[in-house]
Amino acid sequence: MRRSNLAWAGIVTMAGGCGTSSMATAPPATNGNEAGTTAEDSGATAEGGSQDQGAAEAGVASGLQKINHVVVIILENWSFDSLYAEFKGAEGLAGALLAAPQMDPATGQPYATLPQTESHMPAGLPNAPFALDPYLGVDKDTSIDLTTKFYQEQQQIHGGKMDLFVGVSAAKGLTMGYFHTADLPLAGEAQKYTLCDHFFHGIFGGSLQNHIFLISAGVAQFPNAPASLRAVLDSNGVPVKNDAGAPQDGPLTPDGYLVGTLFSVNTPHPANAPVANLVPSQTMPTIGDSLSAKSVDWAWYAGGWNDALSGTDAGQLFQYNHQPFVYFATYADGTPGRAAHLKDETGFVAAAKAGTLPPVSFIKPAGIDNEHPNYTDVLTGEVHAEDLINAVRNGPNWQDTAIIVTYDEFGGFWDHVAPPSGDRWGPGTRIPTIVISPFAKQGFVDHTVYDTTSITALIEHRWGLAALGTRDATAADLTNAFSF
Repeated sequence: MRRSNLAWAGIVTMAGGCGTSSMATAPPATNGNEAGTTAEDSGATAEGGSQDQGAAEAGVASGLQKINHVVVIILENWSFDSLYAEFKGAEGLAGALLAAPQMDPATGQPYATLPQTESHMPAGLPNAPFALDPYLGVDKDTSIDLTTKFYQEQQQIHGGKMDLFVGVSAAKGLTMGYFHTADLPLAGEAQKYTLCDHFFHGIFGGSLQNHIFLISAGVAQFPNAPASLRAVLDSNGVPVKNDAGAPQDGPLTPDGYLVGTLFSVNTPHPANAPVANLVPSQTMPTIGDSLSAKSVDWAWYAGGWNDALSGTDAGQLFQYNHQPFVYFATYADGTPGRAAHLKDETGFVAAAKAGTLPPVSFIKPAGIDNEHPNYTDVLTGEVHAEDLINAVRNGPNWQDTAIIVTYDEFGGFWDHVAPPSGDRWGPGTRIPTIVISPFAKQGFVDHTVYDTTSITALIEHRWGLAALGTRDATAADLTNAFSF
């Protein structure tokens, strides 16, 4: 078996309350240096608590109580337009083809043709979105990774113009590519159930901070970190360049928030990770803590987890920075929390088939199965995701389950829909999210504005949990995707 390889115009925001699908334009989103509503206001988390217990339990009474199992499958690194531009009824290719051209930041003018650094791509493609399929199949890897960094994504979004994705990317013109949606196995699930076409990843940049944001609605901190890990910014909040011309955009903000890739002091982490660079255990609350406090069982299932714990990889391409609970003290080495809740993906498949799923399951496929450009391919990842879905759909828990298939972030790919106004951290670029359930609306495109913490909010509202931060307290909670 082959290995599983493979930034500014109007800003969309909600016009109504949670569960509506109406849209309106809003002022530009705050950037990484503007105050907005920030996680700094209450330490590491986006300030929480406005969602009170009564409101949460009212949400349960409205129909969510019919859902007894929530399954969240987290894939990697594709924007909405790069996978679902051609999906009928979604805000996709028609709008993308009318979007502003990509600008060359060196000249301030549109590129004549798309510059390319990806070996699969030809020179001379028009400055516009283009189909990847003639050059790169869904079963092939890219030869280069794309840029997915906190400050650079804000530059790409460019206040809502969405016109600097090519100029601020190592992958250049590849950022404008999209696959034919009909080639994607998961598109069949989207056609049958609900596709969310205004779902944005929670925090600008890459995988680690978005995984942590999903489970905490907050941003991790690294007090007393080496100065070399902190970004150095100019007066506009843009990383300054060092003597070699490289931007000083370290994985930490100047005030010590984790917005890039560093590994936890807890295992598993790479054996060669510098000890001084290991992130100390976090103590802010997580959705796992909230569920446990209510005696609601849950698990984070990771592909390749058992092998990683034993110090082997077994060809799984295990990604240490995709395991957010590892970064928290409650789930550190040797803790009861780790033993009870951090498990191998094989345990999820067994539980799904046996009808013993916990009420809340997060599934993080191993690197070979997660769709991440440059080390895996889309097709193998989607076939694997279908296997996970079918394990549930063919098992005893299906009748009261909601499966949410989402992506951690945009992967550096362009999207033509500007993110909604938010806070210092995001939201970032639009990503695909599919809701699969006996309760999901059939053949429905949900235009409600969501972000990563909408998943957090759904779990909170179903089990009567208080919000962890400001973002999940105010997020639409995906209930518009259901018909009870």
